[in-house]
Amino acid sequence: MKILIVSATPFEIAPLQNYLIENFQTEDQLKFQKDKLEVHLLITGVGLVLTGIHLTKKLLKEDYQLVINAGIAGSFDENVPIGTVVQVIEDRFADLGVEEANGSFTDVHEMGLIEANVPPFKNGVLSDPDGGGFGFLRSVKGISINKVHGHVLSIARIQKKYPEAQIETMEGAAFFYVCLTEKKPFLAVRAISNKVESRNRENWDIALAIESLNKVLLQMMEGFAESSKKRE
Repeated sequence: MKILIVSATPFEIAPLQNYLIENFQTEDQLKFQKDKLEVHLLITGVGLVLTGIHLTKKLLKEDYQLVINAGIAGSFDENVPIGTVVQVIEDRFADLGVEEANGSFTDVHEMGLIEANVPPFKNGVLSDPDGGGFGFLRSVKGISINKVHGHVLSIARIQKKYPEAQIETMEGAAFFYVCLTEKKPFLAVRAISNKVESRNRENWDIALAIESLNKVLLQMMEGFAESSKKRE
């Protein structure tokens, strides 16, 4: 089995990388092998554009049985607190469009610039066809943005616009779009580092989010390694 793990920054998956270095054969700092399991890491850089470009280039060069997006996220949902690790099953480009004169926002699908139901979109949403298939993580719906929300008025507007949104990230929709377009099985895993609220970094806990995220990633690697070994 060949797996690609995609992260915007190296620090989000540093514990996983250290684990792979210590427990797998290392071709280089981003490619690892153990028995029949091959794991590659891809650090794209922050944001939708960098994620889309670098992930597309990687998938055009190599074939993977599973692509995993791993990182941190902000939560709109009080029932998804800081430190929680979730599986994102739906995402969308939430700030691609125009701001109207009255302060409201019209997205590109509503404008007719991108057809809302042309694949891989369904009513403007990008969905994981195997969403919830991994079962051991809570499933949530996300939005992807270029500007992290940090003001009460803009937070209220985005929640009114997309009331289903439980988390926000800066890369998720690009990851979904590329994997769906390239027809690659994928899994989006995020750990909550902060509430989406009036910006106050003192309330964030990035260390806890990274610890929780990597604990899950390590469990997954151990499971994949065991499964691959049984196939020998």
